[in-house]
Amino acid sequence: MGFKYSQTPIFSLPFLVFLTLFHLSCSEDITNFVYKGCANQKFVDPSGVYSQTLKTLFTSLISQSSTAKFYKTSSGQGPSAISGLFQCRGDLENGDCNRCVSNAHQLFAKLCGPTVAARIHLSGCYIRYEVSGFKVAGATEVLFKVCGSTRVRGSGFDQKLGSALGLVEKGVVSGNGYFGSVFENINVVGQCEGDLVGGDCVSCVQSAEQKAKSYCGGFDMGQVFLQQCYVTYFYRPDGVPETLPSAGKKT
Repeated sequence: MGFKYSQTPIFSLPFLVFLTLFHLSCSEDITNFVYKGCANQKFVDPSGVYSQTLKTLFTSLISQSSTAKFYKTSSGQGPSAISGLFQCRGDLENGDCNRCVSNAHQLFAKLCGPTVAARIHLSGCYIRYEVSGFKVAGATEVLFKVCGSTRVRGSGFDQKLGSALGLVEKGVVSGNGYFGSVFENINVVGQCEGDLVGGDCVSCVQSAEQKAKSYCGGFDMGQVFLQQCYVTYFYRPDGVPETLPSAGKKT
């Protein structure tokens, strides 16, 4: 059984995507919307079994987000089974993770409706689910990407960016799949989905880095989200800003 996602970027909100995780402000809103991915197919559910199964799944995910930053489970049986997971950003406390997951859950009905698979990504977490038989994307398939609107002047930026992104590859190994740092005024962040570990995590992050440099090289910001990992960077020549930029250039 095969299904297709319809991934629709939305830029109506300030673009606060993963740029505040260096604790720049205590007022950070980890529930800012980043993107959605909705399958084209809707549930055929005259008996309501899918709706109830999905409700049970969400209840389990929300509950687990109080004590874990990643959790994967399934609900229901046979062809009506639905699997799902949540992933919170690696620097979040349990309470913030739970708040983020709870907010993401509330957006599914509004943004995707009763689809057979969907994904909602907020600045601090994401949730995804799919019915039994849904063919998920490969670990390194690009789901969403966006670049900054300003080109960096002067030479040497590409080399700095390469060095900054290179830190992510090493950092996700020692940081249990998550890494965030600042190098030469470049904020870099990378994270793998919780069950993607070791060399598989590094390979995914490397793929995301290559795509970030390919799509956004030379621009002051790059955000690349793959199926099972993401990498983001933001360059500020005069240091870290007090406020974050609005949406950049779509790619």
